[in-house]
This record gives sequence, structure tokens and C-alpha cells, in this order.
Amino acid sequence: MSHSQFYLASSSPRRAQILQNLGFKFDVFCCDIDETPLANEKGADYVLRMAIEKNHAARQKWQQEKLAKNVPHLPFLSADTSVILDDNILGKPENETDAAQMLRALSGRAHQVITAICVANDQQMKTAVQISKVHFKTLTENEIQGYIATGEPMDKAGAYGIQQLGGAFIEHIEGSFTGVMGLPVFESVALLKTFGVELF
Repeated sequence: MSHSQFYLASSSPRRAQILQNLGFKFDVFCCDIDETPLANEKGADYVLRMAIEKNHAARQKWQQEKLAKNVPHLPFLSADTSVILDDNILGKPENETDAAQMLRALSGRAHQVITAICVANDQQMKTAVQISKVHFKTLTENEIQGYIATGEPMDKAGAYGIQQLGGAFIEHIEGSFTGVMGLPVFESVALLKTFGVELF
């Protein structure tokens, strides 16, 4: 069995799938943090702060639980994604009503999807922020309600997933498809490489 190259400080199945598709070997090791935006916090500042705090919290937890057990000390990769519309941060919907409001707001408009990545160990930290512009088609109320009924929007920032049914609502994107999914491949590979984790 291959040894892990790093720890993924995220419970997102989409981020794990992206990394698995690239052939990376990793273990998931994460913990919950307070994800409340600060007053007047800009979207890019918020996602970067979240990525750094998730990384720090996971490394602290790892040190408390694993350090005495002679487990390999590897870098941690964390990320955070938010949908930004009219300078408002759209996180994961709280309920179906919230999801419907988000989808109505996104309908027929362009919005930003910002993903921040952080790779760190005890010696150094590297970060990157990727911003994409996503253009939504105009949605009917039937489409909104039908989509919500699938359950897909409920665990996703902005209440949609580009790689699943939500992709049918997107006319085009400017930026990174995997960034909109939650983990931009180009930036992630580049940051991991600085920690000696390479694809080839």
C-alpha cells in the first residue's frame, strides 16, 4: 500500500475526488471551525482566512492526537470556496427556502466563485486564491424547485454544483472549472510541489 503524501484538511468529497483523479495519495484529517464571516469582510479575504484557519486547526488537532504515535509528519492541504454575488458571500444554504432564494438571485446573472487553497506544515505556509466568473441562465421556478428536490444544492456554496445537475444552469465560465468545484487543480499542484509533493 502506498504511503500518503499529505493530509487533506477538508471533508468535501469533491475535493477528495479531484485529488484522487490526479493520482495523489492522501489521508483526510480535518476538524470544524467557526465559518462566520467578519463584518464587511470581502469574499477573497474571507475564503483565504477560512482556508488558513482550517489548515491551522487540523494541524493543531493532528499534533494533539497523532504526534505521540509516530505518525509521519506531512503537509496539510486545506481549501475554502464561496460564491460572491453583489459583494455578498453566499455560503451553503441553511434550508430549502434559503437554497431557493440563492438560486433565484443567481438566475440570469454572472457571479464570482472564489476558492482559496492553503498548504502548510510547521515550517512554512503557501496560499493561492483562484477567482472564476460563472454565467447562469435564467431559471424557471420549476427548475429551481425540481433541483432543490434532488437534494444536490444543500451542501454546496451558492446552492449548486457545477459538476452535477447544477452544470445544466451554467451558460459558460471564465476561469477554472475545478476551482468552481472547490479545488483548482493548477494552483493545488503548484503549491503541493513546493512541499515536495509531485505528480510525476
